[in-house]
Amino acid sequence: MSGLNKGTGSLSKGLGKVQVSLRWDPSPMGMPDNDLDLIAATYTAEEPYGKPAYLVHFDSRSPDGTILLNRDSRTGMGLGSDEVMTLEFDRLSPSYARVVVGVAIQQGGGRKTFGEVANTGVRVTEGYTELAADDFTSVAEATAATVVEFVRTGQGTWECRRAVRGFDADPVAFAAVMGSA
Repeated sequence: MSGLNKGTGSLSKGLGKVQVSLRWDPSPMGMPDNDLDLIAATYTAEEPYGKPAYLVHFDSRSPDGTILLNRDSRTGMGLGSDEVMTLEFDRLSPSYARVVVGVAIQQGGGRKTFGEVANTGVRVTEGYTELAADDFTSVAEATAATVVEFVRTGQGTWECRRAVRGFDADPVAFAAVMGSA
């Protein structure tokens, strides 16, 4: 994964509006659909590694509208990004100190890993600047993975950190542990 700790300089304004884009190819004909889901877990300053204050995933958004899943695919069909999540760090309440973004594969058709889903990729951007990108090859045997974490600095700005870690968990179990380390 390429990565950048944007927001670490003293003159930096930190991160503002960030997009996380996920892509993958549809499953072969006659096979269960490939359904990957972006998930964002938001943590408070009091419990940055505890239970998430809230999750954003399909059919949900953050309570204040600062984290939103703009596009949700259940098959990977179509051109370009299959799922897109927007995170507005410049509007996120100061009570939040950490946001972890991950991807989980729905397991409805039987156990499926990233290595079994063709052409997977995630890209994290702020405007035209790529902050991070990955193709999940380092976590090919996993069924879920964190991809990036955003952390509020002591100056109150947000920075992006590489955080590719694989998990062998269904989406519900993954959401409970994705920010634990």
